[in-house]
Amino acid sequence: MPTERHGKVRRLLREGRAAVVRRTPFTIRLLYEVPGFMQDVTLGVDAGSKTVGLSASSETKELFRSEVTLRNDIVNLISTRRESRRTRRSRKFRYRAVRFDNRHKAKGWLAPSVKQKVDSHIRAIDLMCSILPVRKIVVEVAQFDTQWIKNPGLTGTDYQHGEQFGFWNVREYVLYRDGHQCQCCHGRSKDNILNVHHIESRKTGGDSPGNLITLCETCHKAYHKGEIKLSVKRLRSLRDAAFMSVMRWKVYDKLKAAYPEKDVRLTYGYLTKKKRIVNGIEKTHCTDAFCIADNLRAKRLDDITVGRCVPRHSRSLHVFVPTKGGKRRSAIASHWIGKSRLQRFDTVRYEGKECIISGSTKGRPILKNIDWTKAIPSPSVNSKTIKFLSRKHRSIIYQMFNKQYV
Repeated sequence: MPTERHGKVRRLLREGRAAVVRRTPFTIRLLYEVPGFMQDVTLGVDAGSKTVGLSASSETKELFRSEVTLRNDIVNLISTRRESRRTRRSRKFRYRAVRFDNRHKAKGWLAPSVKQKVDSHIRAIDLMCSILPVRKIVVEVAQFDTQWIKNPGLTGTDYQHGEQFGFWNVREYVLYRDGHQCQCCHGRSKDNILNVHHIESRKTGGDSPGNLITLCETCHKAYHKGEIKLSVKRLRSLRDAAFMSVMRWKVYDKLKAAYPEKDVRLTYGYLTKKKRIVNGIEKTHCTDAFCIADNLRAKRLDDITVGRCVPRHSRSLHVFVPTKGGKRRSAIASHWIGKSRLQRFDTVRYEGKECIISGSTKGRPILKNIDWTKAIPSPSVNSKTIKFLSRKHRSIIYQMFNKQYV
């Protein structure tokens, strides 16, 4: 259980009666039998597509709270990998047999971008359950009606008639929506050839109508040459709503399977909002998780542990140009930076400040502050001047901040 008796903790560590398990959050394990009683701890989980809010509390006080920022680069990385593989096949083989006719997706398959978010939720909850005697886990879920968000007021059979109803393909719909007119020059170029342009890159933005716009061929070519700029922005993306609709039951089912001895429950956003407003609590991910745990009389913490999901490996497959001499590197780059025992995303101390190793160049680490701003003006530092502090925990970096950070 948490303790504020720091002197006793130091004495136990000095006498060898306790051992340090984790630096952030600082956790020790007693090496002797302690008869006693453990409080009932409830963990509230504010599930999200970009940030996860966590709050563990008993009836009297909040014991731990955290916010974990999820990754949103999976789609871009997978698209880059697909391009790399396709170009490699076309370079090295004149013809390769079809590979995908005999493949099938396993039951319960999730898209990699969604699976990574679900797994990150489970990793963050696993940390809480490993350092606190959590008896009950309450997860807030949400379901979004994406068609109603696009067009409020839909009823009955209107749901069967989407925005592309009656059109053969997306291109035909986009041209009709824009009135068969260039949205940049509005016909001033006198060019009758119309193209459909992706506002965001196709790799990350996709082919949805909200990411497409009609341009004449003159403006389209001028934009890609950098001669003109477009002031238009893509329409509202519903990717986060789609993520939450898919994730809501996956997180719950995985928790029920991983912790059969715990009481795993669901709650909904409107209940959390009511508790927050009635008790006059500000709106953050952590405070939502505190309301989800439903120990509203507990004394709240001032400090917050901020987590950030990072890649487990640095994959050389995403590098198109081989190294000098024409040799391609291994699919997974080495964990170690130069000849040191330092790794990417390690927490280190440099010139009295805590920093994160964000990468390396020529065997020398590149440092950033723990809030991911640039730490030092020089591009890299000598590994011998760095003191190692801790490694990431299951692809998540945890750092402690005060309340003013949020």
